Amino acid sequence: MGVGGKFWELLKPYARFEGFDFLRDKKVAIDLSYWIVQHETAIRSKAFNPHLRLTFFRTVNLFSKFGVFPVFVLDGTPSPLKSQARMARFFRFSGIDTSASNVANEGVSKERNKTFTKHVNDCVELLELLGMPVLKANGEAEALCAQLNKDGHVDACLTADSDAFLFGATCVIKCLRPNSKEPFECYNMSDIEAGLELKRKHLIAISLLVGNDHDLNGVQGIGLDKALRFVRGFSEDEIFDKLYEIGKGNLSLSQSEIRCADDVIPCSDENSPKPQQSHCSFCGHPGSKKAHFKSSCAYCITDNNEGCLKKSQGFKCNCPSCEKVRKDKDKKKDGNWWIKVCNMISKETNFPNDEIIEMYMCNNNGVFTEEGPLLEWGDPKTELVVDFLSYHYQSWKPSYIRQRMLPMLSTMYLREMARNPNKSLLVGQYEFHSIQRVKIRYGHQSYVVKWKKAISDELSCAVPVEQSNMEEEEFLEVDEEPIGLLDESIEPQIHVDGCWILTDEIPELVHSAFPEEVAIFRQEKELKEMKRRKTSTPRSEGSSEMSELPKPQGVQLSITEFYRTTKTQSQVKPGEDLVKHSSSPGAGSSTQKGKASSPKLSKAVRRRLLFG
Repeated sequence: MGVGGKFWELLKPYARFEGFDFLRDKKVAIDLSYWIVQHETAIRSKAFNPHLRLTFFRTVNLFSKFGVFPVFVLDGTPSPLKSQARMARFFRFSGIDTSASNVANEGVSKERNKTFTKHVNDCVELLELLGMPVLKANGEAEALCAQLNKDGHVDACLTADSDAFLFGATCVIKCLRPNSKEPFECYNMSDIEAGLELKRKHLIAISLLVGNDHDLNGVQGIGLDKALRFVRGFSEDEIFDKLYEIGKGNLSLSQSEIRCADDVIPCSDENSPKPQQSHCSFCGHPGSKKAHFKSSCAYCITDNNEGCLKKSQGFKCNCPSCEKVRKDKDKKKDGNWWIKVCNMISKETNFPNDEIIEMYMCNNNGVFTEEGPLLEWGDPKTELVVDFLSYHYQSWKPSYIRQRMLPMLSTMYLREMARNPNKSLLVGQYEFHSIQRVKIRYGHQSYVVKWKKAISDELSCAVPVEQSNMEEEEFLEVDEEPIGLLDESIEPQIHVDGCWILTDEIPELVHSAFPEEVAIFRQEKELKEMKRRKTSTPRSEGSSEMSELPKPQGVQLSITEFYRTTKTQSQVKPGEDLVKHSSSPGAGSSTQKGKASSPKLSKAVRRRLLFG
């Protein structure tokens, strides 16, 4: 959730939609609870272990397809305020009125329900088997994600909680859409600061006014627009001090203390305009109606100076006195607005809440070593992963699970080959053979790499070689899940044919691991392109020459030419000779039939003469 009041809609204009290469070789902190909460609909519809399925496929997909180094972060023990807010939200959605009781503040459970905890533990066990680093926060997971991002340990955060910015995050990825040309919806704090002119403390002040995960109510009567206008009136260094003063009831804020671009400071010059003068009821300008009938005023321009023009509907005079009156009214209205907002804030008890401010400004959200957080990516334990998923998904065969893991294994293999070239084999059996072609999907290029089996013993094969089994399992998996819920289409595409395997790989990664093979592939591609151009040019010239030559009489016509010829014969005028038309080029073997035909013959006879 994060900040209340549709906070994401406020940030929407500053979103960036990045492409596939945005997170290539970058570290990303992922709020694991965010992924699991996404499966709430599937859990209610009694889908079978949706949290494990999406966690498995998304992890493989992020690691292999996008080249991301994911770091998963777990929620720790929630604060008492967060637990109270969670219970208050439960009562609110359940329709239970707790205004007359103190149920939401007593007997608060700090832990989540058992079902959610079990889902988290299952996902953690799977991620550790896949070799992914998993960190546990002291409190909120998004707080630790933001701290890792702010301190430079990771390049971005993947979470839907908008309060990640309040914890100090500099780059937040709200949404991941694998099946699009721009899959990442990214928000940079620098763009928000430039567009909204708001710093981190401003955002914290807005959350205190409109509500957040630790205080759902905020200040009564203040929405997002009003809070935005209010916090813009102060600098980042003074915003908290002003909130403390207003919260204590100190409403003696003068207009000079409010830094607002729209404020108008009264002019103390002696030459300033005097109070509003009398205006003509006919033209609306300063002066009397009687004087304006004799001659036009300085504001009205008429021919021969024959009097003023009648004022239009909705007319506003722009004379200095009227301008001053309007500015004074706007200033008084603005001052009344500030007093009204300050009165709303002063009515709240314990505002601003020191505990919430300290929580957002805290920089100790995890347990680190002296060198920092332990971020290491190990090799996946393939057989243990197979046993784990086979236990939870009995319809998944071991061959299917190994095939789904192959993109992650091939990516690790290519990275290892780029660092330390050697003669090792992929999954101990397959060696790099060649690059088949360039594949483009959603505007993203990838190499289709062909792997050759180097070991002939099929019994020890880590990846099956039977294509029919793979197709059967894929069909079963598509039927098992709700469509459009678990990102079924993000499953990696693998083609197994006998002793060959085809996988989609990142071009840059293949080039760094096998530069000579990539150079050969590019050279062969250029040669094929040159040959295609050379062969296409003579054919186009020859086809144009052949079209200009007349066709011989005895050649059989094509179906389009034949019907075109018969159509011209049927449209012959009564005075014209059929022999002349039938002897024209393209008539072919139908010349004799054209001579015997006559426009006076019936339709059945002409059809019999034409088709025999």
